[in-house]
Amino acid sequence: MNDLSFTVPLWAWAAVTLVIAVMLAVDLIAHRDNHVIGFKEAALWSGVWIAIGLGFGLVLLAWQGGEASSTYYAGYLIEKALSIDNVFVFALVFSFFAVPDAYQHKVLFWGVIGALVFRLVFIFVGAELLQLFFWTAYLFGAFLIWTGYKMAVSKDEEIHPDRNIVVRLVKKVVPTDAQYHGGRFFTKISGRRVATLLFVALVAIEATDLIFAVDSVAAILAITTNTFIVWTANAFAVLGLRSLYFCLAGLLRRFAYLHYGLAVLLAFAGVKLILSETPVGKLPIPLTLGVIVATITVSIGWSLIATRGQNGDTDNDTTTGPHKHADAEPAPAADSTSPHHPEGPS
Repeated sequence: MNDLSFTVPLWAWAAVTLVIAVMLAVDLIAHRDNHVIGFKEAALWSGVWIAIGLGFGLVLLAWQGGEASSTYYAGYLIEKALSIDNVFVFALVFSFFAVPDAYQHKVLFWGVIGALVFRLVFIFVGAELLQLFFWTAYLFGAFLIWTGYKMAVSKDEEIHPDRNIVVRLVKKVVPTDAQYHGGRFFTKISGRRVATLLFVALVAIEATDLIFAVDSVAAILAITTNTFIVWTANAFAVLGLRSLYFCLAGLLRRFAYLHYGLAVLLAFAGVKLILSETPVGKLPIPLTLGVIVATITVSIGWSLIATRGQNGDTDNDTTTGPHKHADAEPAPAADSTSPHHPEGPS
């Protein structure tokens, strides 16, 4: 696979890692009091994360030129678009486990840490496979096309976080208390250290994001196998995921047709990856950028026009967003008879 290649010195990797660590530290300090995140605050933070992500593309432009910068932007945009689908699942998990508003940011913060680790591993493994074995492009491409198809036809299928195999394994292996204990993931009861329901919610977030990580990394590898660009595009897109959730969670019903656009992007990435190992070769980055921008614009515009007049927030919807619980105090844990907990969290 012919691909964009340039030498990335160790100091560049160290600098990017330091920037990401500092950003995470600032975010953690800013939300150390477990307060409820309002739309205004979330929008401000989203603006900061997006500005940083777009700004890094300008750094690449000055450092490595237009091809590297445009490739980064193509990867960043597709990752940002796919991250919106994460928001749907986050809202469902939080609703299912009745996670109080004040603790949702903490769960997402540590969820993002896990997401960065998953993606870093998948990026290096996937890029190495594509470089060493040309036929893996066909496998990854077919996987993306199949994933796009499933996303297009299976959007209305109900998701049950408690049935996730990782969540079920944790609940069997780790002693768990079926209640929230403030913002703690673990607590002691009768001298015994046990996991709280907040930890179970975190595991559910991590387990579902593992699937998203496979999809998103495969999609961006269809654009480039340059690990530095793939990693930075992923990292800067994922870092803004928490703020994006608090901005969009209450409006998810308005994005009724977005999943069709995301399905098209995944299928396009799959076709692009397969074509890269044929006489056609890699599609031009400007064409890729155009398809990504057009697809996102059309699917979001179509959704907003079709759902105009809706406020996107109803009490009976499972994705009502982060303001379902009006106060910052933890809600009483649901028992095993709760309709949200068919099996109970213990």
